[in-house]
Amino acid sequence: MKAKALALISGGLDSLLAAKIICDQGIEVTGVHFKIPFCKLNIKDKFPDIGIRIIEPDLGKEFLGLIKNPRYGFGSNMNPCIDCKILMFRKAKKLMRRLKASFVVTGEVLGQRPMSQNRQALSLIQKKSGLGDLLLRPLSAQFFSPSLAESKGWVKRDKLLKLNGRSRNVQIRLARDLGLLNYSTPAGGCLLTDPCFSKRLKELIKHNELNLDNLELLKLGRHFRVDAKTRLVVGRDEKENNLILHLTKPGDYLLVPQKDLAGPTCLIRGEVDQKSIFISAQIISAYTDVSGLKEIKVAYKKVNTKPVNTLKIACVSKADFMHLLIK
Repeated sequence: MKAKALALISGGLDSLLAAKIICDQGIEVTGVHFKIPFCKLNIKDKFPDIGIRIIEPDLGKEFLGLIKNPRYGFGSNMNPCIDCKILMFRKAKKLMRRLKASFVVTGEVLGQRPMSQNRQALSLIQKKSGLGDLLLRPLSAQFFSPSLAESKGWVKRDKLLKLNGRSRNVQIRLARDLGLLNYSTPAGGCLLTDPCFSKRLKELIKHNELNLDNLELLKLGRHFRVDAKTRLVVGRDEKENNLILHLTKPGDYLLVPQKDLAGPTCLIRGEVDQKSIFISAQIISAYTDVSGLKEIKVAYKKVNTKPVNTLKIACVSKADFMHLLIK
């Protein structure tokens, strides 16, 4: 029976090349793109067609538990890269039986990332995930002992690469030689590596508000901590205003400035009372084109209810509420 492989697909160039190298050796490859809340993309748009099927298991809820207390810590921001890979590799191992795969392929390159792709970290991930010699890293394979796929002769070791370090010049040339011209840029797409997003996430965890719904909100708008149990999200443009409307949940409150003024759609989530509504309305006035007005009207309502209420608010400056902004 011919060997089959699972290839972990991030959407970047390295995973594309790793999968392509194994495909070109006559191995049937199934791509696995794990969906997590911090790195969402349309993988079938970002990953060129190289003749493989791609499945997309969702790791959302499991990843939330991991982010609170990663065993191997964080990188420069809130990125638990080692724990993340161990989780994904363990899931890949479980998928092997269902998909009748004989080994797992990744696009990791020795020395490319300081935290998760040094030799010690790669060894740790391989061991703790339980994959052992079932794991093949085609781009740096010749730096490591032969995997099961090489020992069994399913893939030829001399057709695997010996890449080391952060430069991607070899990968770019190889992609060109293979005719792969449409691929994602090599920059990482994980929000957990972003300093601003990481600060917001820490604040969310501090207030025990970490859940999938709040994470979606965290990706857009300006965020204000109105009080210990209440958060205000202020849209920055029309696109974000529409996304805020789409992400509302029962119990949320929506606020908008009077119809004749250009301004943000805002959402209050948490324990909402008249004080938090009043403060939120004041903040809205600071981000509305008031055109010299001294006061404006702000409409507000609880989601999924009919009554719309109105507050008349004195216009204030952004500086008055910078202490509430979650930066």
